[in-house]
Amino acid sequence: MTTPTTNSVGTPIASDAHSQSVGAEGAIALTDHYLVEKLAHFNRERVPERVVHAKGGGAFGTFVTTHDVSQYTRAALFQQGAETEMLARFSTVAGEQGSPDTWRDPRGFALKFYTSEGNYDLVGNNTPVFFIRDGIKFPDFIHSQKRLPGSHLRDNDMQWDFWTLSPESAHQVTWLMGDRGLPKTWRNMDGFGSHTYQWINAAGERFWVKYRFKTNQGNDFLTQEEADQLAGSDADHHIRDLYTAIERGDHPSWTLSVQVMPYADAKSYRFNPFDLTKVWPHADYPLIEVGQMTLDRNPENYFAEIEQAAFSPAHFVPGINGSPDKMLQARIFSYADAQRYRVGVNHAELPVNAAKTEVRSYDKEGSMRTRFRPADQPVYAPNSFGGPAADAAAAGDDGGWVSDGELVRVAHTLHPEDDDFGQPGTLYREVLDDEERARLVENIVGHVGKTRVPAIRERAIQYWKNVDADLGARVEAGLTPIDHPRTRLAGDPEPAPIGTT
Repeated sequence: MTTPTTNSVGTPIASDAHSQSVGAEGAIALTDHYLVEKLAHFNRERVPERVVHAKGGGAFGTFVTTHDVSQYTRAALFQQGAETEMLARFSTVAGEQGSPDTWRDPRGFALKFYTSEGNYDLVGNNTPVFFIRDGIKFPDFIHSQKRLPGSHLRDNDMQWDFWTLSPESAHQVTWLMGDRGLPKTWRNMDGFGSHTYQWINAAGERFWVKYRFKTNQGNDFLTQEEADQLAGSDADHHIRDLYTAIERGDHPSWTLSVQVMPYADAKSYRFNPFDLTKVWPHADYPLIEVGQMTLDRNPENYFAEIEQAAFSPAHFVPGINGSPDKMLQARIFSYADAQRYRVGVNHAELPVNAAKTEVRSYDKEGSMRTRFRPADQPVYAPNSFGGPAADAAAAGDDGGWVSDGELVRVAHTLHPEDDDFGQPGTLYREVLDDEERARLVENIVGHVGKTRVPAIRERAIQYWKNVDADLGARVEAGLTPIDHPRTRLAGDPEPAPIGTT
C-alpha cells in the first residue's frame, strides 16, 4: 500500500497532481486548501539570503582538546580530553547566492560548538586581519564590494575608491591579492578567529587570545586563471570538493593553536592589540596548541542545516568573552540581529542551532516559537515560584576590562607602532617569497587595471607605494593607460584628491 501524502498538519490529501476546479475546464476553487497551502509555502521557501557570506557550504564534526590550556580558560570545551560536537560553515564574503566559489574574496570560517555549557560560536575568516577596524564602516565597505544601483554590476572603481580612502585596509587587501585570496579548496585553507578575545581561568585571571586553525591538508591555492576557468565550468567547486571528500571518507582536519597575551601587556604593547587590521607577531606571543577539529559528516539537508545555521559572536560560554576590539563589539550586536531578521526571532530553536544543553530562558512567544515552558511555570524574573534564576557562580567571571575615558570618536589611543602600512609592508618583504611577490603584483595589476577613474587609479598606485616602494613601482609599471576614462561613478560626487581620507 502506498504511503499517503499529507498536508502540513498530517491530514491525507486527495491529489498531488490535480487542483480542485468547477468542472474539468472550470475555475480553480479557492477552497482547495492544499493547493493554497502548497503554493503559499513554495512562495516562502527561501529565507532572505545573508547580506554577506551568502554563498557557502559546511559540515559537522568533532573538536577534541588534546593539550592542557586550563591555566588560561575554564571553558569546558577547552579542557584536555573534552570532545565537542560542532558545525563548520565556509563561505565567500561579497558574492550572492549562485555566485562562483572561486571569486577572489576572503573566505568565511564560522564554527558552532555544541558544548556542555551551551553553544559557542567562533565567527572568523581564512585571514587573520580585516579591511576595517570599526563596525560603523562595515555597511559602507560591503556596499563598495557589491553592485552598482544602476547597472547592477560589481565595479573595480567602487572597490578601489573605498580601499584607497581607508588606508587601514592595506593589510587585508595584501592578503586578498596574494595566494590566500584564492584557496584551492576549503580544506586547503587556514581559519582565524581574527579578533582578539578574552579567556578567563578558574581563578578569575584574564588573558587576551587569538585563534588559528591550521589546515592539516596543507595550504594550497588557485591561480587567477584556474579560478576564472572554474567560475565558468564548476561554480560550486568548493561546495562539491568538501562534500565529496567527506563522502569518500577523506575527513579534513585542522589543528587549533592560540596566541595568549597576559592581560596587563595590552596597555603598553607597541601597537593596539585589539586592532583587527593587525596581527600579533609569533616572536612576541608564540602559538600554543589546543586541539584538533575534524569534519566527518555531511548535512542531510542543506537548507535545514547550513542555510538556516545561525552564527553569532555574541554566543560565548563561561571562560570566554569579548574584548575592546571595536569591530567585535559591533558584530556582537549585528550578527544576532541579522539572524533574527533572516531566519526569525526564535532561530535558536531550530535543530541546527539548538543547544545540546537544557535551555531555561524567559524569552516568550514571537514568530516560529516551538518550545515553551509549562503553563504553571513563571514567565518572568525575579519570581516567587521556583523559576530559574541567574547564578553568578555557574556563569563564572563574565569578562570585562578596565576602561576610563570620555565618549569620543577616534580610532584608538595611539601606540608607538600604530600605522596602517607597516605590517602589509613586512608581509610583502619578509613573508612572501619571490614567486609569491610576483603573483601578488600580477593580481594587483589585473584588478587595478580594470579601474576607469584616473584619480582612483592614481590613489591605488600610491596606496601600494605606501605598502612598499618596490611593490608600488612594479604595480605602476604593469598598468596600461586607461582606454575610456570616466570621471565618477554614476550619481556619485567627484573622487577625493589623492592622499585625503
